Amino acid sequence: MIKPIVIARKLKISTSALRHYEAWGIVPKAERSENGYRLYTKEHVAYFECIRALNRGFGMKAAREIMPFIMEGNPTEALWVVNRVQGDLRKEKERAELALKILQQEEDLDRASRFKKQWYSIGEAAESLDLAASTLRHWEKEGLICPERMPDSGYRKYSREDLQRLLIIRTLKTAVYSLDIVREAMDEMGQHTIKSAVKVIRDSLALMDNQIKEQLHGLYYLYKLIGVTEEKKDS
Repeated sequence: MIKPIVIARKLKISTSALRHYEAWGIVPKAERSENGYRLYTKEHVAYFECIRALNRGFGMKAAREIMPFIMEGNPTEALWVVNRVQGDLRKEKERAELALKILQQEEDLDRASRFKKQWYSIGEAAESLDLAASTLRHWEKEGLICPERMPDSGYRKYSREDLQRLLIIRTLKTAVYSLDIVREAMDEMGQHTIKSAVKVIRDSLALMDNQIKEQLHGLYYLYKLIGVTEEKKDS
């Protein structure tokens, strides 16, 4: 039997985290000593190691979905959850790569001073970006763009910076990102330039490359855990 503090120190987490995992139902219930302390086994250690590793590559939400299948003796369903999450990451990577490709093409156009006028009407802005004016109004309603208004008529007027922002929004939408994700990306950029957008997407791709390595690390511990549980079942 293994004391909680020993496992906690090994995994560099608190003993309360171990209790949380047990309370969430993602590790088997531990036996108790005469004084009420939990006593864990090597099987518990395999569960805890797997949860920590899965969390780094797949996130705790996925880990909490995967682990009950292992406890039920249904590793195949656990692996299908893994497959789904990895598929989602692949789609995210493809969207980011598409957005990056488009933005790099637009960056070349931008160097040639694509937007020469100081101010654009909504019709001119829509035509310059090959968008419908109704799309610009919708994005404004969603808080993605906020053009100035002419003091005499109240008509919208878009600056060159506004068109840069609209171009980035259009690119991210072309890459099948939701408006919520577009909004988060725009907030993260700070300066709404194509150069800053390219940097954000490149950084995101680098994080995805690291994440897939962490997923492989998680799968190693999942494979180990499946072996431990199947060995216990056969004994």
